[in-house]
Amino acid sequence: MVSTRGDGGQSTPLMAAAVVLAAVVLWILAGRAGVAVDAARARTAADAAALAGAAEGRPAAEDHAGANGGVVVSYRTVDDDVVVTVRVGEAKATARARRTGEWPTG
Repeated sequence: MVSTRGDGGQSTPLMAAAVVLAAVVLWILAGRAGVAVDAARARTAADAAALAGAAEGRPAAEDHAGANGGVVVSYRTVDDDVVVTVRVGEAKATARARRTGEWPTG
C-alpha cells in the first residue's frame, strides 16, 4: 500500500530554523567585530597619548586620547618613559613612549 500523504511544506520549518540560526551567528559576529574595533582604536589612542605625553605632558596625552575616541585612565612617568592606559568602549590599551630632552613644565 502506497501512502497518499505528501511531504509538502516539510522544508519550511527547516528553512526557518536555518534563517534564525544564521541571524544569531551574524549577531554574535557583529558584536565581536565591535569589540575588535574598540581594541584597535584603544591601541591607536594609547600610542598617540603616550607620544603626546612624552613630548608635552599629561594635558596633551588626554587631548590626543580624546581626539582618538578614548579616555586616559592611567598616566604615569617611569624614569624617562611615559606609560598611558586608554579606554575606548570596553577595551583598554597601554602604551609607553620615551621622553628625550627636558620634561615640560606646567
